Amino acid sequence: MDDPESATPHRTDLINHLVRTRIAGDVATPRENNLAHYRELANGNRYYWFGLELGERWADEQDVLAVMSERCGVSDDPAHRSGQDTIDPELTVAALDRAAVMLRKAADDRQRVLLATGHPGGLLDVHAQVAAALRAAGCELVRVPLGLTADDGVVTQMAGVAVYERGAGLWHTHSPAPMAEILDALPQEGEELPELVVADHGWAGCAAQRGIATVGFADSNDPALFLAEAEGTLAVCVPLDDHVVNARFYEPMTAYLLAAAGLTA
Repeated sequence: MDDPESATPHRTDLINHLVRTRIAGDVATPRENNLAHYRELANGNRYYWFGLELGERWADEQDVLAVMSERCGVSDDPAHRSGQDTIDPELTVAALDRAAVMLRKAADDRQRVLLATGHPGGLLDVHAQVAAALRAAGCELVRVPLGLTADDGVVTQMAGVAVYERGAGLWHTHSPAPMAEILDALPQEGEELPELVVADHGWAGCAAQRGIATVGFADSNDPALFLAEAEGTLAVCVPLDDHVVNARFYEPMTAYLLAAAGLTA
């Protein structure tokens, strides 16, 4: 099993690592699942909109596929209906570079930042490491107000990262409702909104729709954030498999991101 090294990888080494661990390259998400999600989004199923207002602009499944090919690296062949699909690791690293610019600006301007994840089993540590680096650089991390609930669960925070808890466990959620609760509660508590959000799933979509500069991570079967990036609603969308077999596999990617942002010690 691949064991991530602590040293920051060079670009080529990171690309090889992403492919080897299936964070990119031949990913585990099958083609038929990708296409089913693109179709649901195009048909107006808001579960797949991640809190974004897409209107009727993406009602053609083939238009969604074209964006996903361009920005994520899935096959652009509409006749490819099942089997293996891909994420282009070059696109992943290019998006990490763009995200690093956003993080560097946040650090330089001592911005107020909110980090959140709907995929704690895969990405919690990625967000936590970014949170720690931004705090060390002088950014103010948003503290989630106490007592927030959404979708029959609790909106809470761990290691500086907003998460969704239900039944004493952290849950995977695509819902924008937890982020909406935070953004609605902050002004009521006399707190300012974040200037930057780093998140995934509906947490990212909701923040971007509210006009907050947002960096989002998204899988090949989650097209909404890629469409939002294409439209300019979301600042950066990083394509990756968001739950590989070992969360430690993301460590070199996170190290690369923080180094590119100049946020390493």
